[in-house]
Amino acid sequence: MINIRRRLIRFASTLLAGLSLGYAHLPAQAAWPSDQPINLIIAYAPGGGTDIVARSLVPFIEKHLGDGAKINILNRPGAGGGIGFAAIANAAPDGYTIGFINTPPVITIPIERNAAWTLSSFDYLGNIVDDPGTFCVHQESPIRSLVELQNFAKNNPKKVTVGSTGVGSDDHLAMLMFERTAGVSLTHVPFKGSSETRTAITGKHITVAAINVGEALQYLKSGSPLRCLGQMTAQRMSMAPDWPTFREQGFAFEMASLRGMAAPKGLPSAIRERLTRAIERAANDPAFKEAAERAFAPVRFLAPSAYEAEIRAGDTVFRQLWKEMPWTDR
Repeated sequence: MINIRRRLIRFASTLLAGLSLGYAHLPAQAAWPSDQPINLIIAYAPGGGTDIVARSLVPFIEKHLGDGAKINILNRPGAGGGIGFAAIANAAPDGYTIGFINTPPVITIPIERNAAWTLSSFDYLGNIVDDPGTFCVHQESPIRSLVELQNFAKNNPKKVTVGSTGVGSDDHLAMLMFERTAGVSLTHVPFKGSSETRTAITGKHITVAAINVGEALQYLKSGSPLRCLGQMTAQRMSMAPDWPTFREQGFAFEMASLRGMAAPKGLPSAIRERLTRAIERAANDPAFKEAAERAFAPVRFLAPSAYEAEIRAGDTVFRQLWKEMPWTDR
């Protein structure tokens, strides 16, 4: 009996040693996020406000993720942001696809039509930028204020063309709100991104560029021949102190775009927590804030729960607006 027991022990020891040697020759299993690049989807064309913010932020997310994390930026413009938002929502929730989502279009597109996502299709990772809107004309335009734009539009019904980043975008909705408050009728010209709107206004192909303040300031810095007529904020922003608000000029509304980050719903909790922590640290990194200031990007970080709450509050507002002003008809 003792000999049998000893033989069994020797056999088990030999088997375990063999298994250990076999596993020693297998490659170590690489852990997220170091085993392959993370794709970050932007729903608009290169050169626009979201693209600029993302490219400024990515190195800091990589830094705070650590472990040699690599993030590739993929621009997926089209359908007013719908192509990119759908690509984020419908990717595998494995941590290898994240992206920027923009209000209001991430909210308004599912209101106006059957979309490939709902607000419940995302894990919200944090908001980065809150950029109000503006109307800009070419420097050679005779229009120098919102009142002059109003008068010109009244005298030339439907002849004032307004470029935006797509149907249901903050730019488009700002145009509709101006129509309502000014009592005028304008013609909408949608583009795939604010960089295309910039090209159209500098080439005098449209009357007005509806863009965001941060984008406009960056375009002005680079030499674009623009004149901006105001900012859609309750109070003047410190980065544009000489621009009167729309309210100051008699047009009582505000409009802005949240630019935040999301992933497909269902991320593993450990990956979600690590991503949100890295994004928060990146957004608050002093070096990123300096880069954002140089890019005229008004940073307003919101943690995931606060970010989602603000988006869902916006959903309530825009559903009511849709009942009053269905924007696909305009």
